[in-house]
Amino acid sequence: MKFTSMFINILLIVFLVYFLITLFLFFYQRKLLYHPSFNSRSSFTLDHQIEEVTIPSEKELVAWYYKKNENYKTLVFFHGNAGDLSNRIYKLNELSKLKLNYLIFAYRGFNGSEGKPYEEGLYIDAESVINWLKKNNILENNIVLYGESLGTAIAIHIAQSKNFSGIILEAPFTSMVDLGQKYYPFFPVKFLIKDKYESKKKLKNIKSPVLVMHGKKDKIVPFYMGKQIYEILSTSKLSYFNDQDDHMMEYNQDLINTIESFIDQLS
Repeated sequence: MKFTSMFINILLIVFLVYFLITLFLFFYQRKLLYHPSFNSRSSFTLDHQIEEVTIPSEKELVAWYYKKNENYKTLVFFHGNAGDLSNRIYKLNELSKLKLNYLIFAYRGFNGSEGKPYEEGLYIDAESVINWLKKNNILENNIVLYGESLGTAIAIHIAQSKNFSGIILEAPFTSMVDLGQKYYPFFPVKFLIKDKYESKKKLKNIKSPVLVMHGKKDKIVPFYMGKQIYEILSTSKLSYFNDQDDHMMEYNQDLINTIESFIDQLS
């Protein structure tokens, strides 16, 4: 009887701990998902001149606009879940050398943009940016969407049933549910998670050409997810899968050449 009672007490303690951790994950999940203040590559400086613009959404968004040539396509950059715009300067410096204009903006809650990030809010911000470009006489068929990590889900979402010139996906994931289950395998992520970002379910609605880029040594978003995204896509597609790259892909000449080749092929 004593052993049985002790065993039941242990089970109750384990259940209580599990329950408390589950509650923590549910109520603090967005703090675990979005990291606006994390900056790992902020030491770079822009080697070209940009215009700082403010884009109206539900609240105002901070953005950088680089207009190189009105006859070039405009790339819209959807950043990942961490850091501010300066974290992407090393990428922007390389993209500025191509036959492209670009617009990079900060989601609500990032880099001085007002508000707090959540899935539907980020979609609204993205649509607002596209509408801002259209009001500036830049049409869908002259826009290239570039998604980085979390940004791939946003690019995929707004590209559905649209005629964007092209889409570039860097380190895409299949869904936040799949990714969450990888990191928290003993918790009912499917029922707990608020921001699901179910990209793989939306791929059937993509009509634009797509370039998928993913490092095979990615420790954050596993490579098999990027490969699965590529395989599910039924539109015109190109891949750049590097054997040595981690989550932050090396912006080397091979990668740049792949992007340039993809852009050159777009109509």
